[in-house]
Amino acid sequence: MEVSRRKAPPRPQRPAAPLPLLAYLLALAAPGRGADEPVWRSEQAIGAIAASRADGVFVASGSCLDQLDYSLEHRLSRLYRDQAGNCTEPVSLVSPARPRPGSSFSKLLLPYREGADGLGGLLLTGWTFDRGACEVRPLGNLSLSFLRNGTEVVSCHPQGSTAGVVYRWGKENRWYLAVAATYVLPEPETASRCNPAASDRHTAISIKNTELRSLATEELGRLNLRGGAGSLHFVDAFLWNGSVYFPYYRYNYTSGVATDLPSMARIAQSRVVQFQGQAALACGHGRHLLLSSSLVEDLDVWAGVFSAATEEGQGKRSPATTALCLFRMSEIQARAKSCNWDFEPTQYNCKEDKPEKVQPIASSTLIHSDLTSVYGTVVMNRTVLFLGTGDGQLLKVILGENLTSNCPEVIYEIKEETPVFYKLVPHPEKNIYIYLTAGKEVRRIRVANCNKRKSCVACLAAADPHCGWCHSLQRCTFKDDCVHSENSENWLDIISGAKKCPQIHISQRSKDQTIVTLVGSVFPRHSKCMVKNVETGRELCEGKSPPNKTCTCSIPTRVAYKDVSAVNVTFSFDSWHLSKRFNFTNCSSLRGCPVCIGTGCAWCKSARKCIHPFTATCSSSDYSRNQEPCPVAVEKPAPSKTAGGGGFKEEKSNRTSPGWQVFYIESIEPQKISTLGKRNVIVTGANFTQASNIVMILKGTSTCEKDVIQVSHVLNDTHMKFSLPSSRKEMKDVCIHFDGGSCTPVGPLSYIALPQCSRIYPATTWISGGQNITIEGRNFDVIDNLIISHELKGNINVSEYCVATNCSFLAPSLKSSKVRTNVTVKLRVQETYLDCGSLQYLEDPQFTGYRVDPEVDTELEVKILKENDNFNISQKDIEITLFHGENKQLNCNFENITRNQDLTTILCKIKGIRTANSIASSSQKVRVKLGNLELYVKQESVVSTLYYLIGLPILLVIVIFVAVGVTRHKSKELSRKQSQQLELLESELRKEIRDGFAELQMDKLDVVDSFGTVPFLDYKHFALRTFFPESGGFTHIFTEDMHNRDASDKNESLTALDALICNKSFLVTVIHTLEKQKNFSVKDRCLFASFLTIALQTKLVYLTSILEVLTRDLMEQCSNMQPKLMLRRTESVVEKLLTNWMSVCLSGFLRETVGEPFYLLVTTLNQKINKGPVDVITCKALYTLNEDWLLWQVPEFSTVALNVVFEKIPENDSADVCRNISVNVLDCDTIGQAKEKIFQAFLSKNGSPYGLQLNEICLELQVGTRQKELLDIDSSSVILEDGITKLNTIGHYEISNGSTIKVFKKIANFTSDVEYSDDHCHLILPDSEAFQDVQGKRHRGKHKFKVKEMYLTKLLSTKVAIHSVLEKLFRSIWSLPNSRAPFAIKYFFDFLDAQAENKKITDPDVVHIWKTNSLPLRFWVNILKNPQFVFDIKKTPHIDGCLSVIAQAFMDAFSLTEQQLGKEAPTNKLLYAKDIPTYKEEVKSYYKAIRDLPPLSSSEMEEFLTQESKKHENEFNEEVALTEIYKYIVKYFDESCWDRLSMSMVRIAHPFHLLLEDQVKS
Repeated sequence: MEVSRRKAPPRPQRPAAPLPLLAYLLALAAPGRGADEPVWRSEQAIGAIAASRADGVFVASGSCLDQLDYSLEHRLSRLYRDQAGNCTEPVSLVSPARPRPGSSFSKLLLPYREGADGLGGLLLTGWTFDRGACEVRPLGNLSLSFLRNGTEVVSCHPQGSTAGVVYRWGKENRWYLAVAATYVLPEPETASRCNPAASDRHTAISIKNTELRSLATEELGRLNLRGGAGSLHFVDAFLWNGSVYFPYYRYNYTSGVATDLPSMARIAQSRVVQFQGQAALACGHGRHLLLSSSLVEDLDVWAGVFSAATEEGQGKRSPATTALCLFRMSEIQARAKSCNWDFEPTQYNCKEDKPEKVQPIASSTLIHSDLTSVYGTVVMNRTVLFLGTGDGQLLKVILGENLTSNCPEVIYEIKEETPVFYKLVPHPEKNIYIYLTAGKEVRRIRVANCNKRKSCVACLAAADPHCGWCHSLQRCTFKDDCVHSENSENWLDIISGAKKCPQIHISQRSKDQTIVTLVGSVFPRHSKCMVKNVETGRELCEGKSPPNKTCTCSIPTRVAYKDVSAVNVTFSFDSWHLSKRFNFTNCSSLRGCPVCIGTGCAWCKSARKCIHPFTATCSSSDYSRNQEPCPVAVEKPAPSKTAGGGGFKEEKSNRTSPGWQVFYIESIEPQKISTLGKRNVIVTGANFTQASNIVMILKGTSTCEKDVIQVSHVLNDTHMKFSLPSSRKEMKDVCIHFDGGSCTPVGPLSYIALPQCSRIYPATTWISGGQNITIEGRNFDVIDNLIISHELKGNINVSEYCVATNCSFLAPSLKSSKVRTNVTVKLRVQETYLDCGSLQYLEDPQFTGYRVDPEVDTELEVKILKENDNFNISQKDIEITLFHGENKQLNCNFENITRNQDLTTILCKIKGIRTANSIASSSQKVRVKLGNLELYVKQESVVSTLYYLIGLPILLVIVIFVAVGVTRHKSKELSRKQSQQLELLESELRKEIRDGFAELQMDKLDVVDSFGTVPFLDYKHFALRTFFPESGGFTHIFTEDMHNRDASDKNESLTALDALICNKSFLVTVIHTLEKQKNFSVKDRCLFASFLTIALQTKLVYLTSILEVLTRDLMEQCSNMQPKLMLRRTESVVEKLLTNWMSVCLSGFLRETVGEPFYLLVTTLNQKINKGPVDVITCKALYTLNEDWLLWQVPEFSTVALNVVFEKIPENDSADVCRNISVNVLDCDTIGQAKEKIFQAFLSKNGSPYGLQLNEICLELQVGTRQKELLDIDSSSVILEDGITKLNTIGHYEISNGSTIKVFKKIANFTSDVEYSDDHCHLILPDSEAFQDVQGKRHRGKHKFKVKEMYLTKLLSTKVAIHSVLEKLFRSIWSLPNSRAPFAIKYFFDFLDAQAENKKITDPDVVHIWKTNSLPLRFWVNILKNPQFVFDIKKTPHIDGCLSVIAQAFMDAFSLTEQQLGKEAPTNKLLYAKDIPTYKEEVKSYYKAIRDLPPLSSSEMEEFLTQESKKHENEFNEEVALTEIYKYIVKYFDESCWDRLSMSMVRIAHPFHLLLEDQVKS
């Protein structure tokens, strides 16, 4: 069913809902991953978070307290006790491994007293500092100093627990803090940080008076621990039914062991401690840790996340490690007893040894491998629970009837997979957000992914109380996101149910008619319905809704309708519409009533067949119950998802008959796979070949369905293979089921996220390879293999060793490649390739020598010298061996590497020898192994000091004599080189001038006479581009389907305006009145004129009369000033109106007479430009008409003939298409330019374009069996000194004549088009490189001297090439076909002549200028400079510059002024200076011939205008143009404007004036 929206102008558009993110290509829609959620980051791990009702969000981390607004924008930071310092300084505090409780300096963060009796809110914070201090600050302004503070309130241990709640009690309405804390850690390893006072050593729970400055504990305000109870870890504190509850568990902080079931302690809500008992909380065997707590107050239920210990020696994490359990508060209260189990109550009388267990609500228990937090709430009478996980997921559980948990939905995933904080905080104002804390970050997350459900049925069937269907937006949204959601007509929520979703039904009620109806929850008023034949567009029926009913549409049964194969049904409402397409081509082949009726066909009960709905072939009895009593086909849901098989029924039995074979399962490999699944999972065991019907059952979260996977292949008796499907992140239990037996457990299997790479080190290696490279990141234990991707060698598989957080591999050798190259490191997971970063290859290290120094006689020190480089060599990369004596070897142990200014020294030592001095003196060489590189280094020569003293003076004398000789020689050499350079310069100048002269005389451009069909634009687009040359946004307004227009929809104001603008006096008066408004700009005048042209497009006779009146009025204004300036600029409505009128009337002449030569000119000009070099960055070219676009920094170039082979594609699968084409390109062309020439050659050869776009193809050079992809930029690109990259050319790849180039479709995700910036160059090099040799060896030393004026002959060469085509174009414009001028030109020129006579204007130059300004200047120049107005082509900036020169020459031909040009005149004027006099004479003859033609009669002109009006009758939507005119009148008219109208005009416009006043007031 297709759903679309109709525009509703009064209602503002909302932004479109974001598309759902499909992560890892799972069948289920993936959760959001951080597209637009606000995130705030701290420098320390967050220890506490709270949200106040009005003052934002508060976050405590380290010793810092931060206040954020609800969008997580930072407001203020305060350090504990207002100390000096900076909150951005990180604090060293290592968190213990999960599931141990986290360590934090902040212990309490409690907003209270918000909105109580007008009192300001307060914030109570607790810190480990000063033996567990608390502060009370004003909630609204943290910048104020603290009001109260006290010590020994919370735990002073970072790993110790604290839980508290503030409440109001007593007649004085005082505020008290009930706090439970781990004040003392009995374990000696953790108890060394602080020593609380003796009074607090045995305290477990206390009540503090927050009104007192020191937060003192009153008498009887403590509840002590029972002796020997150990440490208690308190998780939460909350109020319920007049009591304070503290969930906790016994915990050994050293070993991480929880010794018993978690419990709930209860005290009275009072100013003194009144212990009311404790109860044990049972949530499955072994789950003794309590991680998170949440009271669902509206349900009187408490939810907790429980966990088993996963410390070393206590069991690994399993799919059942954690669980969510819900307990009824009434049952906890009833079973809590005041005994001395963990506390010392003042009174107790118990016989039980342990607290009574409270069992959870069984139906709501949810078992998961790694839950960390819970928050529960009630929305629309549905209980919703949000769960955080240890791998950064936020899950959402919706409890059904009887509090049954559903399979949780993943609504968000943290990319870094940071564990979610134990406390989830809801937004205090908007229930659509929740604050998710993880590590050092807080995120504001939407509580539902409504927008991933694309239909109303899917939206409501999901039963998410946060989501509903918004009719006006036609999307699944939050209620607040739906426009007018308070209107019940516009919003459907889950209470309505999916059955209330609007559905279009077609039913055959009788033999005579078929009824189309809309069922579901839709308010019936103001609806329309229509059924249209898809093939013909003909309406079969149309209807409107009667009062308080939904629209129905009745289609009569006719013989002509039996051939209708498909219909579109549309129901339209005020601001939206619903449509559906029904296809009747296969009605007769459908079997079964439900399927038949569902597709819109009709079902004959008596004949039991499906028929076309518009034919009457059923008996009368078949219509008695309106085609509705179809038996409902109910599909039985499969119990589980099955890969490669059907459903599964688990049977538990043990076969013990003789000969029964025992199947044994040993292991499954791997135990971790990615969320993409894995094809090759191997299960090992015994006797597999004897079994049948083998399936694997995966069970993850307890409330989700099982996955049942058929075995892929039993490899042998001990091994079998499974192919596991994709899934979301979680750990699952695996068991194998054999036919006739029970399911044998295998162990856990973890689905984890795809690998993420953080860094590669070292990032640079040598070309010979062999260096040990390490990749750091996470989840590397699920990769299939590691790949090195090289541009020439392709993908290279390397052997890797991977663990969860890193991968190591040896860099492969790329010895045959270039010395400097980059490769991409990729990880393959299934068929997905993950880019991990790049590895740079450089030239192998260069060693210069070594020195041997005996430290002592038993130890030898070897220093190896090498040139400085960027390699990071480690001990495991290098192996050093010293050769001495008669080829004896000693291994030298690597010590360190020292980098100096000139050289790098590698130090190694040989220990445990006896004759170090003799070995040093007899050393011959050192062998250095660096990975695959093996080098032998010779010893540095050592010269004695005596030789230095003797040789130094002699050397000095020699140097002096040599210096004098070299200086004299260099002076002569410099003079010789200067002479050579001058000769070379003179030779180059002579050569360039001679070549230019020869080209001018001999060069011919092979203009293609047959260039195919001229790609004219249709009239609609031609008119729009001339009417609105700078307003592309108006184009789509007028191209609406004219058949969808409904005359009854026309606004009353528009109807009145339509009638008024057909009154000539009113329209002329309105235009003049508007033009007198100062703020009615030139742009407004042009747009108004264009909208008026559109509105009167079908009334050209009337529009022409308006043009006459306005032109006369303009002449009256200009006659008193300078008549020659009339119509020169576009500053009034009439001037733009004249341009549009000429465009309308001359469109036929333009298409029939001028279009072909004009297109030939543009094509020829393009052909000439592309014959020489074109700089792709600046668009400058060697061949041009415009000096500003001349490429004078031209390199030497030559033509290269290529043999191009086009890949066969389905889009162009024609037998007669030639796929082997010879194409000429230049060796200085970029790859992109070569593509364009290849495409143009294909079009010229085959007469039709290639089936792909330019940006969808790649070129590949084929040399023998090797292929090389050609790119503008790759790793071989030349990088100049300034860091600018030079684009690759045909010459760069050394492509020769006859080379074979293959054209193929681009592969996604591997190559992409580049947008070139200032960091790239092509032919014009940056200044620093202008005189350097970058062309290779063949140009070395030939730095060419370039002068722009040397290449001005190229302008003349280009002019000569297009001269005949240009003259043909000019003469087609000022010619008179069949000795008749176009009606519009003859009519308007005669009109100007008549007005000149009436004005007594005798100067002929005035009339000539009027005609020139009205036709060539106002119309032809606009066309000549903008070929894209006429043809479906793109105009390049270079072509625009050339056409500007041609347009200037064209206008000079119409000028009466004689041009006086000198040698210094611009080349653009000089280029056509000799041709202009000839053109002037032809123009004068043209004007005279038009004047001499017999005048047109009024009937002839009216007939021409009437025919033109009929041609364009349905081209535009005049109502839209009227709307725009209406807007201008509303915007610029006030009472003073209406006062300027004459009385007769006021009488005519009075009804419209009243409507206008109503519009302005509204």
